[in-house]
Amino acid sequence: MERAQMIRCFEIRLVWLGTAVLTCFIGCSDGQGETSSTHVSHDGVTQEAGASRVSSEPVPEEFKAGEERFNALCARCHGMAGRGTNMGPPLVHKIYEPSHHADFAFLRAARQGVRAHHWKFGNMPKISEAMPDDVTKIILYVRWLQRQAGIY
Repeated sequence: MERAQMIRCFEIRLVWLGTAVLTCFIGCSDGQGETSSTHVSHDGVTQEAGASRVSSEPVPEEFKAGEERFNALCARCHGMAGRGTNMGPPLVHKIYEPSHHADFAFLRAARQGVRAHHWKFGNMPKISEAMPDDVTKIILYVRWLQRQAGIY
């Protein structure tokens, strides 16, 4: 693992530890947040006006563990490669860029669940099976997908 990636993993783990404290200071949206027009295509993939294209490039080795954990824990709702489904929004979307949904938001979502505030899919339940290390790997994979799509 490269030094920069190791530092990033360390930073994410620090954020995970600080999530409980941050939760006290950061409230959830009141449900009045932005929404958008979403529809599900014939193949079940959520199509969204602000959605970005998903890369067709092979996943680099350093993100394969995150892809595996994403497929096992998240893809049922968020779709393969984060494209979304009729059960959950696409994560490869400008709404989930780091400046709007920082890494700790993903950690918090897995740990506590999320009240619906951007989409009309309903609340996201907590993902009990997701261990902190799983979420760290998933975040790295999702951020790679987002970079490939030109989101940031």
